[in-house]
Amino acid sequence: MKLLKLFILIFAVVLSSCSSIKVATDYDSKVNFSKYKTFAFYKTGIDKAEISDLDKKRILRAIESELLALGFTKSENPDMLVSIFTKSREKVNVSQNNFGYGFGWGWNPWMWNGMNNNVNVSQYTEGTLFIDFIDKDRKELVWQGVGTGALKMSNREKKEARIKEFVKEIVSKFPPGKEKK
Repeated sequence: MKLLKLFILIFAVVLSSCSSIKVATDYDSKVNFSKYKTFAFYKTGIDKAEISDLDKKRILRAIESELLALGFTKSENPDMLVSIFTKSREKVNVSQNNFGYGFGWGWNPWMWNGMNNNVNVSQYTEGTLFIDFIDKDRKELVWQGVGTGALKMSNREKKEARIKEFVKEIVSKFPPGKEKK
């Protein structure tokens, strides 16, 4: 029974680690972020992102939704501009376990040469989304959020949900210094 509980715990940890998004932020510590009330998208920067126009639209809609929820207003004459950049790369995960069936930890009749070499190989795409906030008047980057995680491309609904998850995790760190409630 204890072995079953251990297996379930390990399985839950592995599943939760697969869907996590690692987020890092950086910002100009001399900037007063409370002065930013309005935003617009920086088309020049967004056009350089090497993803499909459909994915760009999904990302921009998600960013707009998150910023509106934070109390920002979309404007023709904004305080800050929002730009995105993306990267992706193929990752290979190799894991080995020596779990077997038998009589205790020391001896197992089903092991070949005393070991059970179960090697699992999985391949996935790791994506990185950069969200940049640029001071419109000074034309300087003031805040950058970077989210990295596994991409799930199996269907449109899952892709859209994953994009929303990425954006929510990144934008939740803005503005710097705000405390999580």
